[in-house]
Amino acid sequence: MDIVWDKGRATVGDVMEALPDAPPLAYSTVLTTMRILEQKGFVRHVKEGRAFLYEPIVDRGEAGGSAIAQILARFFRNSPELLVMNLLAHESVDKKELRRLKKLIEEAK
Repeated sequence: MDIVWDKGRATVGDVMEALPDAPPLAYSTVLTTMRILEQKGFVRHVKEGRAFLYEPIVDRGEAGGSAIAQILARFFRNSPELLVMNLLAHESVDKKELRRLKKLIEEAK
């Protein structure tokens, strides 16, 4: 999705060119992924010549919010507290980040 967001519109070939070389992905793999993203409502395609150009329907913020909601529901019983506790237990967070998080929590009250 980042590639499509950055480019605004992209063919499967454009996406393949923008992906890291290792490990290389097959054209059919990228095409299948684009079709799944279209089925889920993240992108749509328009035909330009023989190529399909995929363009985003949702912006990054919308997609991120949707993904977080799914993660909360699926793994954390819709509890933001459980999500944050799990992140803090399994990820390295430096003191500067912790201060920022504490400030955000205070502002949310």
